[in-house]
Amino acid sequence: MANLYEGTYLPHASQQLSNPTTVEHNIKDKPKSRTRRPSMSTFFNQLSQIETSPSTQNNTHAIPTPGEISATERLLQYQFQALLADSPTPENAAFLNELVSSLDNDIEHPPGKLAGVPQSYLDGLDRVPKKMLKKSDTCPICAEPFLDDPYPLVVELPCHKSHRFDLDCVGPWLRLQGTCPLDRKDLLKKEAPKPVEGEEEEEFDEMYA
Repeated sequence: MANLYEGTYLPHASQQLSNPTTVEHNIKDKPKSRTRRPSMSTFFNQLSQIETSPSTQNNTHAIPTPGEISATERLLQYQFQALLADSPTPENAAFLNELVSSLDNDIEHPPGKLAGVPQSYLDGLDRVPKKMLKKSDTCPICAEPFLDDPYPLVVELPCHKSHRFDLDCVGPWLRLQGTCPLDRKDLLKKEAPKPVEGEEEEEFDEMYA
């Protein structure tokens, strides 16, 4: 079955059919893919049509129509519904149902612009080394053990060190929604730095010096 990132992971034409696992691990022969994960090539083809970044559009002033955004949201929803059809655990089914339901509003009332992260953000996410994974660790989206894949490509989201996903699974959501699927934190929103202990008191004293 085709990889979710087929044709989208690298911008170079010579590598357009490469997937992130084979590229990052320098694998010549594509490993046997896991069966539950649906192909997202149609999703990424649609996404490329509505992105407005200079690297993906000749017309940098192009604005996607509500219908185009709604259609892309629907394709993402189809991914989760396909996984939900044979979900292996009640917890996974509940999580997928939550993702499916959360997309309903954007499908019915599409936003004026995409809120997702750019591809460069995915490229920069922390990869979790295979030796740091346990046999019991599973992807929250596909529910398959990471180590079932001989070449796991697992990413850790910055919101929490336990929020780990197969990049193939979480990538479509991040590209469209821009939030962590688990806690819905906006991954592009930078938190204000916490003041150093004693710093506030010093600033207060300076104000009334």
